[in-house]
Amino acid sequence: MGEPLVFTYNVDGGDFTSAGQASVMVKKNLNQIGFSPEVIRRVSIAMYEGEINMVIHADGGVATVKVDDNCIEIVLADKGPGIADVEKAMQEGFSTAPDEVRGLGFGAGMGLPNMKRYTDEMSIDSTVGVGTTITMKVNY
Repeated sequence: MGEPLVFTYNVDGGDFTSAGQASVMVKKNLNQIGFSPEVIRRVSIAMYEGEINMVIHADGGVATVKVDDNCIEIVLADKGPGIADVEKAMQEGFSTAPDEVRGLGFGAGMGLPNMKRYTDEMSIDSTVGVGTTITMKVNY
């Protein structure tokens, strides 16, 4: 492939109407490049879950997707409140989403577990009061 392809998307915080647009664009781009439906599905799910987390918890952020010779790397960076207890946040069903967000059908506590489930590697770098950067890789 040579030089990696890089796609960058801004994610708006608190805007559930535009939530998911970056993952839709990534899906479209990966499809045009010719990736398998399974790889596209895994990347899209992980990216969507991360995007929703940035909308709910972090007032948005930046999603960067890098496609190189053997993996697709997704980096989600925000300047939100940070995650106080990453281990707890990784537990299925744990959520700090407010009731009004849950009323919209979001915030069930499956975002981070699903991100890990659909990727081959995932790391979370979070500092309370500074923000969170999540890096995920899907190998192909």
